[in-house]
Amino acid sequence: MKLLPLEDPRWVEFAESQPQATLFHHPAWARLLADCYGYRAMALALTDRGGAVTAGLPIMDVSRPLGGRRWVSLPFTDYCPALAGDRAGDLVSGLVEMARSARLRLLELRAGLPPHRDMQAGAAFVRHELTVSGDPRPTWDQLFKNHRRNVRIAERAGVRIVRGGSASDFEMFYRLHLQTRRRLGVPIQPRRFFRLLLERIIQPGLGFVLSAYREDVLLASAIFGSWNDTLIYKYSARDERFAKLDANYLLLWTAIRWACENGYHTFDLGRSDTDQVLLRGFKSGWGAREEPLSYSRIATSPVGSSSRRLQSAMSMVIRNSNPWVCRVVGELLYRYAT
Repeated sequence: MKLLPLEDPRWVEFAESQPQATLFHHPAWARLLADCYGYRAMALALTDRGGAVTAGLPIMDVSRPLGGRRWVSLPFTDYCPALAGDRAGDLVSGLVEMARSARLRLLELRAGLPPHRDMQAGAAFVRHELTVSGDPRPTWDQLFKNHRRNVRIAERAGVRIVRGGSASDFEMFYRLHLQTRRRLGVPIQPRRFFRLLLERIIQPGLGFVLSAYREDVLLASAIFGSWNDTLIYKYSARDERFAKLDANYLLLWTAIRWACENGYHTFDLGRSDTDQVLLRGFKSGWGAREEPLSYSRIATSPVGSSSRRLQSAMSMVIRNSNPWVCRVVGELLYRYAT
């Protein structure tokens, strides 16, 4: 197994050739994370005798001074499967050997891998994925009845969806996102992250912003990643004062219809915790199939889960504080949420 720079033409060519690759396999995504949070990004690859990549994955060194060496594929990313094809077994063996030779305390892949005696499976989630085709009508027909109803409610209320990708679009999204994160009790990503997201992903054409307005009032907004015929629903925000207008339903349907009409084959609605019953129902209502998602880990000792008590305490503080607390916590601590 070899370590390659993210921009190595062999890795880029290989990733582009894989139908299951998404934006999260594109060098721009890992490079954005590395530059924002100060981590080292690279690709782990198996090659043939001619040097061409035949299997691999992007990975990031997220080691901490007191926590040992840790590599993750990829942090701040819901799902990033290895691109292995019929070499999955060889890839697992290579990862185990790499973890040993690099003296890693943890090597984590945010997807499943074939069983191996040195592999642990943990962090059980679910993910939702919708298969789409050129004609949006069959997709519309498979939506749950209440989802179709809510789309029509938004249309009758005069909600309009605007596609954008400018700095002002991002500023509007950030303000609404800050309100949403505070309401949920979780820290917001650093401002630098959104500046880099605009420069590295949106402006080069690897994603876009959809915003829902009624007259001149922003009701909801979402950021999507688009590459290799997969559209990813990555970040979203909503003004709860206008929840009854169901603007987020029209926004999501607009994104799905765009994917259909632009030749995409997959709409990825991302990861959910198993206890997020309402969120899971919302995603399933778009006709998406729900699949189990577990992360694969090679570790020197059993990997424990993060402290629920600490998370609950932080959540309470954020929800009951001025929005600047949500922002400051994110600026100071978000990089450690790997």
